[in-house]
Amino acid sequence: MKNRFKLLVIIVGISIVSCQEKVKKEENVKKESNDIEITDKQQDFLGITHKDKLSAASKRALKWDQNLGNEWFIEFSALQPLRGDLAYEEGVVRRDPSAMIKHDGKYYVWYSKSVGPTQGFAGDIEKDKVFPWDRCDIWYATSEDGWTWKEEGLAVPRGEKGSYDDRSVFTVEIMENDGMYYLCYQTVKSPYVVRVKNQIGLAWSNSPDGPWTKSEEPILSPADNGIWKGTEQNRFLVEKKGDFDSHKVHDPCIIPYKEKFYLYYKGEQMGEAITFGGRQIRHGVAIADNPKGPYIKSEYNPISNSGHEICVWPYNDGIASLITTDGPEKNTIQWAPDGINFEIMSVIPGVTAHAIGLNRTADIEKEPTEILRWGLSHIYNSYDYQSIMRFESHRKTTHAAKGESTKK
Repeated sequence: MKNRFKLLVIIVGISIVSCQEKVKKEENVKKESNDIEITDKQQDFLGITHKDKLSAASKRALKWDQNLGNEWFIEFSALQPLRGDLAYEEGVVRRDPSAMIKHDGKYYVWYSKSVGPTQGFAGDIEKDKVFPWDRCDIWYATSEDGWTWKEEGLAVPRGEKGSYDDRSVFTVEIMENDGMYYLCYQTVKSPYVVRVKNQIGLAWSNSPDGPWTKSEEPILSPADNGIWKGTEQNRFLVEKKGDFDSHKVHDPCIIPYKEKFYLYYKGEQMGEAITFGGRQIRHGVAIADNPKGPYIKSEYNPISNSGHEICVWPYNDGIASLITTDGPEKNTIQWAPDGINFEIMSVIPGVTAHAIGLNRTADIEKEPTEILRWGLSHIYNSYDYQSIMRFESHRKTTHAAKGESTKK
């Protein structure tokens, strides 16, 4: 009987404590809600029922910029095939188009090009092609209208055996500055194994038609603070992951900004994880006083929580970025007033364009997304072969049914 009484006392005690904690939590939530000042305009715009009873969602909404508009909100159309030499060609990989510039009345674009199917990592690494972007060189093409393209030839080839770029040069971007042209791109040194640490190279010329002089050494390399576990070619086995770019530095793009040169890039981490946003991919920036470097990585890296291919452009004295594919903030347009501290400006549904080649001739100050009105992308015709396509987008300002008036 005594034991039963003790047990009853314990149960009652636990119940009282639990109830007290529940009441305390509810009082704290109510207090926190009451501490937040909400204007009538905010309440009306956000549709909040009671000012003193705020859900977690309402609290987040109140932190948004209350001048939310549609200046940054766009929709992409379906990709459209190009004509001429950049039309899809069986057996050929053309992918990762650079931005387009205009010279002597013609658009110029550079891209990764290789031939033949992909075998992957299971075969003979020295002879096979492990990815579609393996064994690539950088080619270029021109067009008068952005639709029909003429392939002009090889721009930057792979390096000689033993050099840092002897296996593949790919995912190229163009920068024009002070009468000179610069191509930055990814590089891989043989053998192309799973744990290979690729780097970023640079080439320059006084003409978009070349010839191009390549940097003798890479201008950017992965962080050196991750530790692999064991010797097996498994990129997920690590003792220490290291910085966000401890495995690879990808998708470089150099932007002249504030009298310096900002090299934006994608970082891949050793032991890359899958999070609630997908692959653990983030962006970084390295800054130089000279286009040829040296490039010093920002102490604030990583500068994004998400992203895949780099797509950045100057706007309103800052830098805008389209973030796609990977991470919890994927499919957003972001903007940083200082080129480093990015904030989400809009969430974009159904991004059809990837590896975007921007039209650098666009009026970048007309409106935030003017540079995204049209440009180039790539598409997987199959896993083995990809081709370059054209994308278009438009601002989305209203949502109405057929025949419905949109006047306000």
